[in-house]
Amino acid sequence: MDVVRTPEERFAALPDFPYPPTYVTFDAGEGTMLRVAVVDVGPADGEVVVLLHGEPSWSFLWRHVIPELTAAGLRVVAPDLVGFGRSDKPTDPAAYSYAAHVEWMRQTLFEGLGLVGVTLVGQDWGGLVGLRLVAEHPDRFARVVVANTGLPTGDTPMSEAFLAWQRFAATADAFDVGRVVANGTVAPLPPEVVAAYDAPFPDEASKAGARVFPSLVPTAPDDPAAAANRAAWEVLSRWERPFLTAFSDADPITGGGDRVFQRLVPGAQGMPHTTLRGGGHFLQEDVGPELGRVVASFVAAT
Repeated sequence: MDVVRTPEERFAALPDFPYPPTYVTFDAGEGTMLRVAVVDVGPADGEVVVLLHGEPSWSFLWRHVIPELTAAGLRVVAPDLVGFGRSDKPTDPAAYSYAAHVEWMRQTLFEGLGLVGVTLVGQDWGGLVGLRLVAEHPDRFARVVVANTGLPTGDTPMSEAFLAWQRFAATADAFDVGRVVANGTVAPLPPEVVAAYDAPFPDEASKAGARVFPSLVPTAPDDPAAAANRAAWEVLSRWERPFLTAFSDADPITGGGDRVFQRLVPGAQGMPHTTLRGGGHFLQEDVGPELGRVVASFVAAT
């Protein structure tokens, strides 16, 4: 597959993000080596918290969460999904699939970094990918935090708003990533923050993964990822390790989804589920420190 790599100078002026990346490289098949960028900070012997971002952001999204976690003595691992941030970006939309994203993160986190005892924190697609990893490799995980995310199987109709978003991402003449993120927050984003979300995407070729991601969400029962997600729910319906929901109160996309997890996952019973006030879809921007403290307290208590 053809792959592009965003020039490092595009990341020269990132506000409040002083974290140098490390890299994991693996064979993605057919002679293609993929390089995934990872922020890996905090004490090396601390409990591991994996922060998985979604569409169309990157690890920069977690910059207000990370300090709360490292201050609590936790090791934070925040990868950039393939196609995002500093990670390699296949230019052919057909190179991306839900299964591929799960496999690429498996290679990064387990084969590359050898992580065990993981606390997953997944938002948006970070939950869709991360929960599949939890279901398929449960022994790697100690606990889970889901924030403004879900695990759709295509058996329930998606909203017209989401279907419109799918169409826009695939067909719009201009796909301004920074503006998309800004539209998903309650508080307005400063220009330098919007620029930081645009930084990984200098041209259309680099946006292939961001444009195709919404179309990979299962929206019909026969979607290619539907069966695997149903199988994941079967595992989660027996998951007894600690499972916390930390959704925000102003997300029109995932509102109410926390109750599904609370009802269906045994490990969610009796947990201190929280609703973070004043947060939009990208709650890390609006209430990032609060989310970080919720996660740190959850790890300490369980």
